[in-house]
Amino acid sequence: MTKKNTLNFIDIFAGAGGLSCGLELAGLNCLLGIDYDKYAMQTFAKNHRKAQAFCGDIRKLQKKELLEKLDGNPVHLVVGGPPCQGFSTVGLGNPDDMRNTLFLEFCRVVRITKPYFVIIENVTGLLAKKNEDTLQNIFKKFKSLGYDMDVQVMSSQNYGVPEKRRRTILIGTRINVEIEFPKKTHDVVIAKTHRPSMTVGDALSNLATKSGEFLNHDLDSAHLKSKIEKKRIARIPEGKGIRYEADEKKYFTPSLKLGVDWKNLRENRFRQTKYQRLDRSLPSPTIMTHRHSYFHPVEDRYLTQREAAALQSFPNNFEFMGPLSAQWRQIGNAVPPLMAKAIGKSILKMYKNYLNERDSKALKKENTKTRIRNVRETAFVYKK
Repeated sequence: MTKKNTLNFIDIFAGAGGLSCGLELAGLNCLLGIDYDKYAMQTFAKNHRKAQAFCGDIRKLQKKELLEKLDGNPVHLVVGGPPCQGFSTVGLGNPDDMRNTLFLEFCRVVRITKPYFVIIENVTGLLAKKNEDTLQNIFKKFKSLGYDMDVQVMSSQNYGVPEKRRRTILIGTRINVEIEFPKKTHDVVIAKTHRPSMTVGDALSNLATKSGEFLNHDLDSAHLKSKIEKKRIARIPEGKGIRYEADEKKYFTPSLKLGVDWKNLRENRFRQTKYQRLDRSLPSPTIMTHRHSYFHPVEDRYLTQREAAALQSFPNNFEFMGPLSAQWRQIGNAVPPLMAKAIGKSILKMYKNYLNERDSKALKKENTKTRIRNVRETAFVYKK
């Protein structure tokens, strides 16, 4: 059983557990993680040893088994990243659309556990004009379950994460009058002073655990096997890359050129910069699900999984399981823990406000009873 005053949560579509990691850093307690990816669930179990794990199709997690895994503990919060884009206003959209099914499974767990709060994270495209009906329908669905919802796009570099990653965050509550999102702490002006973002240099400066171990820091796999690739990246300065023909002319000798017909490329450029070295003085761009997106700021190699995880703000003792490709997928798909921690702090603040308001109402009610009793005691006392 968990501590009496701790807020417990379930993480659905948990992946490796970046959201769970951050919420636990904020002081919440994870009871259960759910995902179908076996390597992600191995990682989740490795790093959330007190939580239960369900690896499989959430549709097969029946109410009885769910409650058994919760072991009598109350659930105060249900979180996760259910697919939302298929959830249209025409009924429940296409009933055969797996995205609808999985979203409704999230709602099913909420209906069973009746948490005080829900958190949904999704891509920023959810707030695009074309998805307005979808968003409205999500709000209506949770309203039918008793939850008021609010939504905000959060940028990870505003919360101490040395990476630029934007996510749509929905917070729902059935107990609070107001929903509070976390205030920005980085890359923002506080008391007339600009508080800068954390940077790539900050993240890469210390990758060891407290005991001096380097987990998932596989330098051999980060080395470039191709000689021409090594020669190319060796000519790229820190923070630079190849996106336009002018970049290619500036950094590459004729023998190193990519053989690209720049005039026939859309907008005469690459959609994403190639041979992009990270800049130690800036936050990282969004970490992807494979190692080929970015290169080390000064060494002629890719990033290791540990370095990518540090840019996502995972603690150095958070260990990823499975083969290399699975580890990268887990890291690239994760919610940055420090951004999740900020959200967790807001949930705790909302809960504290609820308790204060509840106690205030109880006190007012008690005071009213006292006043009535006092009136009754003196009502029939006549002066001689």
